[in-house]
Amino acid sequence: MTTTLTAPERRAPRRRPVRGRGLQIYTTLLVAWLLLPIAVMILFGFNDTKSKQNFEWEGFTLHWYAHLFDKKDLTTALVNSLTIAALTTVIATVLGTLAGLALGRHRFRGQGVSNLVMFAAISCPELVMGSSLLAMFVATETPRGYLTILAAHVMFSVSFVAITVRARAVGLDPKIEEAAQDLGAGPWTTFRLVTLPMIMPGVLSGALLAFALSVDDFIITNFTSGATQTFPLWVWASTRTGTPPQVNVMGTLIFAVGVLLAIINIAATRRRARTH
Repeated sequence: MTTTLTAPERRAPRRRPVRGRGLQIYTTLLVAWLLLPIAVMILFGFNDTKSKQNFEWEGFTLHWYAHLFDKKDLTTALVNSLTIAALTTVIATVLGTLAGLALGRHRFRGQGVSNLVMFAAISCPELVMGSSLLAMFVATETPRGYLTILAAHVMFSVSFVAITVRARAVGLDPKIEEAAQDLGAGPWTTFRLVTLPMIMPGVLSGALLAFALSVDDFIITNFTSGATQTFPLWVWASTRTGTPPQVNVMGTLIFAVGVLLAIINIAATRRRARTH
């Protein structure tokens, strides 16, 4: 005997499993714990403190934003960090992109060693890399300063860019480039109009990673800085005498710029995915 249904059956809403809720709560708490120091830094950038130690909340003020560059040595350290990070990003992105394309698209003798060196530079402790670079600069009698910091930052950033671009290049269809060459495009035109747009998300991600690593680095910079101070080195030295509120303000602005660049990168990647 068959029964004809005159109305669609209504299914009861599915309940989320207890494990799923627990994982969601755990992730939320973990993210909140990671963001707590940043929130404290942002908050104390508005602290109306009168003492050198900016550890106690004394009131709200915008005074430190208006007098952000009053400390010349701190401003110089910030400029050093930003210019080194910008130059590191440009150099490491170019070198890392070319290396990533070579590792992801071609087979050549010594490729295994090249991959090993790239991953070794990423997994190598900063203490080991910093001390080895210091030994090299001392052995070659290279004066430590701005240029040695730049060289060190490029050295450890190239691997991150190369691995990111390599992961993108491995999944590319070579037939697209072959079609462009069949239509008369030369090697440079094919790379500029076909290959580069396809790997651009990896290139941008690697560039942002290189910039963040350079601005954030302390250990390797401490080994290779000489008399040059960067923002992290200045902050570490100021803990002995007192950290001014301008440090929190500068840290807040650096964090805000980093978040803005990440959002722009995500939006550009999504728009590019929609168009293709």
